[in-house]
Amino acid sequence: MSDSNLHNEEKLLNLLRKKFLLKESTIKRAKRVEVKVEPKEIIPILLYAKENSGYTAFTHMSCVDWIEDGEFEVVYILWHPEEKINFFVKTRVPRDNGSLPNIDFIWRQANTYEREIREMFRIQFEGLVGRKEFILEDWEHLPPMRRDFDTAEFVKETYFHRPGREDAKDVREHVQERTDEELPDFAKKYSRD
Repeated sequence: MSDSNLHNEEKLLNLLRKKFLLKESTIKRAKRVEVKVEPKEIIPILLYAKENSGYTAFTHMSCVDWIEDGEFEVVYILWHPEEKINFFVKTRVPRDNGSLPNIDFIWRQANTYEREIREMFRIQFEGLVGRKEFILEDWEHLPPMRRDFDTAEFVKETYFHRPGREDAKDVREHVQERTDEELPDFAKKYSRD
């Protein structure tokens, strides 16, 4: 994608290609640049983006479970306030014993994202400070955001049937009966039947 309107995006990619070993690099669209790197490149590329390229805002961190590939992909999303460009840095780690460097010394708020990802996917962050339990207390099961976690089976095994609920109605059906309003099609797929 080459366009004179993408000058700042192309400038960033050219700088990164000269300085780092990028597995992939692309301009997804105007104002969105993505790179894929090895885990060992995470700290250097994030520090460079913040200190040398103006990507001072750490806006989000996410994880994708690529169960078919046996990997997790962790995505770091940065923002350049002046140029209004989103910069996505992606890396992959094995699903079994995956580990990444801790980045909360670069952006303090990354601690919250790392703790959540550690708990929900079981990815370790080297040097991460924070209680092991973040959201899930006394959790001894497979992390719940992994694609091989069976939510329906977990609910069936964990929660007991409560007597007196046999005639419980779906709230959507109850509202429909009370108001004589037609239930929207998108809501019908969530009914109990």
